[in-house]
Amino acid sequence: MLAARNAVVLAFALNGFLFASLVSRIPDVRGGLDLSNSALGLLLLAIASGSILALPSAGSLVHRFSAGAVVRAGTICGASALFVVGLGAGPLGLVPVCAVGLFFYGIGTSVWDVAMNVEGAEVERGLGRSIMSRFHAAWSLGSIAGAAVGVPMAALKVPLPAHFGVVGALAVVLAFRATRSFLPAEEVKPESSPSARSAWLEPRTLAIGVMVLAFAMAEGAANDWLSLALIDGYDVAHWVGVAGYVVFVSAMTAGRIAGPVVLDRFGRAPVLWASAAAAAAGILLVVFGGHPVVIALGVVVWGCGAALGFPTGISAAADDPARSAIRVSVVATIGYGAFLAGPPLLGWLGDRVGTLDALLAVAVLMGPAALTVFATRPARSTADVR
Repeated sequence: MLAARNAVVLAFALNGFLFASLVSRIPDVRGGLDLSNSALGLLLLAIASGSILALPSAGSLVHRFSAGAVVRAGTICGASALFVVGLGAGPLGLVPVCAVGLFFYGIGTSVWDVAMNVEGAEVERGLGRSIMSRFHAAWSLGSIAGAAVGVPMAALKVPLPAHFGVVGALAVVLAFRATRSFLPAEEVKPESSPSARSAWLEPRTLAIGVMVLAFAMAEGAANDWLSLALIDGYDVAHWVGVAGYVVFVSAMTAGRIAGPVVLDRFGRAPVLWASAAAAAAGILLVVFGGHPVVIALGVVVWGCGAALGFPTGISAAADDPARSAIRVSVVATIGYGAFLAGPPLLGWLGDRVGTLDALLAVAVLMGPAALTVFATRPARSTADVR
């Protein structure tokens, strides 16, 4: 069981590492293709489009081929696509090539995401304690590592294909090693397993999905726009903007590491209500803070507030082990709607009110998040509260 736990940790970390490698070079993608904020938002829409296309089938793929096989396939797809992104935004300078790469990156990372979350739920049940948020903390640690590598890569102006090609190859090798230790998914009797269509009709699953969508928007807005918002809104150097993103991910990681303790003590709903309030407050401090200390505090509070929404929603969707893959797939599909709507919405707003002020739209979404957290309460009367 411990080997499986460590394998899941590595799968999450590698996914975050590749994603942050891309995020850390988004300003270079924008500059290399000479794009406005709106155009960049539309380009980033390609990631979400690929994800939304692939996510509905991810749960069925896990049931059919195993979580390990889906993670391996997703890693190959994502790493290869990232290299294509580097070619498109670098030496070729072609938006269509970059868009194709981002589209297939979205497909690869999304099925990989669902598969590792399903495997994480299996390990969580096997250990008998709450650890899902710590798997997501591993994703955040991977993001920190990816951003930490990306900062000097950007500062040294390392070509995008070289950067993305090396980190992608490393991710593929390590993912193949890690998935050897994955647990087999729990056998599900055909008559007890719901169809994907029936899962889409479950009120609790849909409510969890809405909550995850709002928290994913809070997290995704920082991933896509925090660096640019600091650069454009406060006229700071490129590396300072990327460093702001590193601070955000560090705060989110700390929140996810502490997550099991506070969730077991206070329960899912109260913790998530506080999280929604913290995320909204943090964004307001970033936008209106003015002073570097206040802005940095806002980034930290925002990161802590965004930490637990997604992993807790995934745990809630996987409460019933016989239906976990399908429900995780549904919740993840709804959550990824944030990545579908977020980039173009914030890009459009950014061109009209400024990149920094556009973040206020994310603070507003914490209202719906607070209204739907009740759905994360355990589906059945059990003694454990994840």
